[in-house]
Amino acid sequence: MNKNDIEELRARVGCAAVLEHEGFAIDRKESTRRAVKFRRDDDVVIVIHNGRGWFDARSEAKGDVFALASYLRGIGFAETLAMVGDLVAFQPTAAIWQKPLHQRQTVASITDRWRHRKRPWRASATWSYLRQCRALPWQIISAAIDADVLREGPYGSVWAKHVDEAGAVIGWEERGPDWRGFSTGGAKALFRFGMNDARRICVTEAAIDALSLAAIEQTRPDTLYVSTGGGWSPLTAQALETLASGEGAWLVAATDNNVQGEVFADRLRQMADYANCDFSRLRPRCEDWNEELKERRERGELPHTLPAHQG
Repeated sequence: MNKNDIEELRARVGCAAVLEHEGFAIDRKESTRRAVKFRRDDDVVIVIHNGRGWFDARSEAKGDVFALASYLRGIGFAETLAMVGDLVAFQPTAAIWQKPLHQRQTVASITDRWRHRKRPWRASATWSYLRQCRALPWQIISAAIDADVLREGPYGSVWAKHVDEAGAVIGWEERGPDWRGFSTGGAKALFRFGMNDARRICVTEAAIDALSLAAIEQTRPDTLYVSTGGGWSPLTAQALETLASGEGAWLVAATDNNVQGEVFADRLRQMADYANCDFSRLRPRCEDWNEELKERRERGELPHTLPAHQG
């Protein structure tokens, strides 16, 4: 098979076809338009680049469709070409999300889009979502609004700001009753809530979890609560390395209580070892800190800080 044939094969067969053929299925709850999560038992593969690229959420493995076939089957390149070739006519039942052509248009800058969104306010759709669906105390919501890290998103969703090391907005997590994603054209670094010069840095996988943990801990004054947005970009790693290298730093892996959370926690442990800073693992009893917050409130384990007139 010559180079042109290989390139044509790469263009005609997407990673989704290989994964579905190998018994993987889309996890729609955990997927976004740009990163589609596939699961097979405990195996997790994220498909990116409109179905042309992938990476393993639990390792450093990544690549194109040929690398994926080789990775899943443990086969050489010749066998990989044959396997992918057999899938030319295979159409995965669960299509990758694609934005319709008629919707493509020039997108305003990240800074402008953030600036033109309102901060949440009492009785707004976003406030209701955070209070009723996410069970966050009004004190935490108000503190996050005062810190200018939240914005009203469309349809009652919330935008949670990610910033660079200078504090400038570079993207945001998007969460709502029926939607989760990340800002189009934005970059993941860290969502930050708390004291920027805090010694204790609690690292979660979502801004909602960072705020939930802050609520559970009554916003410890020695703590900066951060979120990676579920990713581990170079900007995220750089920001965490900077925090870990601070004087007296204490890195706390407050990631989810599942396989992916343990992978992230191990990366943080290695980072702490390299930076020679304190490290600890903090697991929720539930899968994540927002579920933990909801259960604790149901069991009456949190202080009653919500006056009747402040719902």
